Amino acid sequence: MRLERKVALITGAGSGIGRESALLFAREGAAVVVVDVTDAAGEETVALVREAGGKALYVHADVSKDADCAAMVGAAEEGFGRLDVLFNNAGIMHGRDDDAVATDEEVWELTMAINAKGVFLGCKHGVPALRRAGGGSIINTASFVAVLGAATPQVAYTASKFAIRGMTKAAAMELGGKGIRVNSVHPGMIETQMLPTALGGVSVDLTRIGRKVPLRRVGRAEEIANLVVFLASDESSYCTGSEFVADGGATAGHALSVT
Repeated sequence: MRLERKVALITGAGSGIGRESALLFAREGAAVVVVDVTDAAGEETVALVREAGGKALYVHADVSKDADCAAMVGAAEEGFGRLDVLFNNAGIMHGRDDDAVATDEEVWELTMAINAKGVFLGCKHGVPALRRAGGGSIINTASFVAVLGAATPQVAYTASKFAIRGMTKAAAMELGGKGIRVNSVHPGMIETQMLPTALGGVSVDLTRIGRKVPLRRVGRAEEIANLVVFLASDESSYCTGSEFVADGGATAGHALSVT
């Protein structure tokens, strides 16, 4: 039980990496605060955690809003008495995110508000709670496109993920002496609903894309959850300000490395 007696808050926990992380956190002994903007999905995650014998509560929050982020942290402390782990995972990919000329200002602002500002606000309100608990771990979901850039024009998404990378390092420098570790995870192409949602519900076959990476497949959400649990646990006690890439080897070479 690597997270026994810990309380973890996970944003974007209604699906994908967030949901799988919530389930694994609970199996490892943590009480989980499930945060999402889609109530049905968030409540379903809570039900799954409880069915498995774990402790969880749901909080509706839009991570781009200061008041919502303050409230979700408050709910964690009120519901479970403390906060030990903050997983800033919520994010979007917009279907109209293109290059710097074609992308609308509205798409840019929405993407930055949720992906980048959401991490900022999560830390703004989460850090005082972590300090009250005596320290803890912050994990921020970035992307492999924050390492090498996107293969397709996605100026807003790429910029937002690079911002998360920078915030992670700045926060790690600031908070290391306060007992708070801050790291970022950089998933590659993962089988979730993010891309189909961005494309308006269109089903996407990722098999061809998967064949282009060294491991010859796309990743699974639970594989990222395993990495996040490591960073949340005391096993990663000497890790801070670091980037943990899980992309099947995509960033090991260039786009034409694998045929």
